[in-house]
Amino acid sequence: MKRPLAYITASWGVDPTENTEIAAKYSRKVFDAGYSPICPILMLSTFIDDGIPQEHKDRQDIELDYLRRSNVLVVCGSRIDEAVKNDIAIAERYRIPATTLSGILTVKSHGQKTPK
Repeated sequence: MKRPLAYITASWGVDPTENTEIAAKYSRKVFDAGYSPICPILMLSTFIDDGIPQEHKDRQDIELDYLRRSNVLVVCGSRIDEAVKNDIAIAERYRIPATTLSGILTVKSHGQKTPK
């Protein structure tokens, strides 16, 4: 079965270690819901140096390319910052549906029998 691509966005903090742990948890939940997660903070932060202007721009271009190829944008976490708003606006421009992680999980669990 081919899984739809789900681009994961969130309002990330300043601690890279914490961001990686949280992003991995979000990615796992999206994967368990039947999607192929695309999480740039996990994928790009290991080799792109945002302190180098050209690499920072390259990162932005790669993220845009990943989002444009995705089937859905998944907004994770309880905060919405400017980066998340930008991802939502880009998804809207390219007619990519946007939802929340809880929305994905609710749809996934719909119709499943609850234990008695």
